[in-house]
Amino acid sequence: MLLSLLVIGIFGLITSTVFAGLVLAGARHHLRGRKAELLHAGFTPPLSLLKPVHGIEPDLASHLATFFEQDYPEFEILFCARNEEDEGLEIARQVARLYPQVRAKFLCIGGEPPYINAKVASLEKMAAEAAHEILVISDSDVRVTPDYLYAVARPFADEKVGAMTCLYRGVATEGGLWARLEAVGMSVEMTSGVLVANLIEGMQFVLGPTMAVRRECVEEMGGLGILGEYCADDYILGKRVFLQGRKVALSHHSIEHLVLNSDLADSLKHQVRWMKSTRFSRPKGHLGTALTFSMPFALLGLTAACMLRHPVLGVVLFAWGLITRWAIAWAAGRRVVGDPSLLDLFVLFPVRDLMGFGFWAASYLGSTIVWRGRLYELSSGGRMHAAAE
Repeated sequence: MLLSLLVIGIFGLITSTVFAGLVLAGARHHLRGRKAELLHAGFTPPLSLLKPVHGIEPDLASHLATFFEQDYPEFEILFCARNEEDEGLEIARQVARLYPQVRAKFLCIGGEPPYINAKVASLEKMAAEAAHEILVISDSDVRVTPDYLYAVARPFADEKVGAMTCLYRGVATEGGLWARLEAVGMSVEMTSGVLVANLIEGMQFVLGPTMAVRRECVEEMGGLGILGEYCADDYILGKRVFLQGRKVALSHHSIEHLVLNSDLADSLKHQVRWMKSTRFSRPKGHLGTALTFSMPFALLGLTAACMLRHPVLGVVLFAWGLITRWAIAWAAGRRVVGDPSLLDLFVLFPVRDLMGFGFWAASYLGSTIVWRGRLYELSSGGRMHAAAE
């Protein structure tokens, strides 16, 4: 029995090392394209920035202000909430008054949304009111630098590009261990998966914090409303554009994704929801994700080897697992998305890797998720339905 556990541990370390090698190759492949992207620095088409909002979030005003402070020739910002009295929409109005030079619109869908994914109703409303042909969709819990829209626009210089997206690094705005663990997972685990996907098959999806798309692509797919029944609307949007025969571009510009879950319970719910969404959206790929984690197998190898009276082998196996995590933390978290926290990357990420395996396992324990305080049921293809509470 112990020997079997040791073999499983070594096998998992081999597969996770192969994954780490793919991450390093993916990071190199991605970084080599930076100079080519800069060739289109002068491409500045007018852009419509769509920002759905829903209630108050920590430091929402300062985060929204970063979108008004764009050093870009022509753009507009549209905000939409469920109703006129939404507190997030009111904060957006207050921020807009500080930047009268930026064209801004404030919309509401007026009551209950027609889709189970309420955000899609706001996106549909804003797209209908948008003045420009390139739509830039961005979540409210992100923060950007003044050159953000320049980076968003560049890939569209290639007329074959139908959509683009940006990688992001996690930022624990309120500090705390659980928020920092979630943030480092964003910086490293999420980035690693995207880099490998881009290396092996090219981009076939976009990421929610930034997803820009040509209006003609949206019209060809039948409008943004088709996303309304899905939890992972970002994945579906990118996939539909890819299936049109268009390119989905991965920008070399990284943004900051703010972690709003500062306590353990909220953080766990959020991360399990992510994993369950992936399980239903990409079931085959999600199943194989178990073999990309190293720390569970490193701990298994350490325990089994020590119980078999081979402590040196156990330490070697544990160190092997650590080294693979440090390698991808450096390549994906530091080199690609520029996460500045070396402590979190090299100390907390191995812990987050172990937790990630737990979230993966938990994703198979039922099909319900909690989103904005409401219970939903996931089904085939990532579709979402209201669940009995």
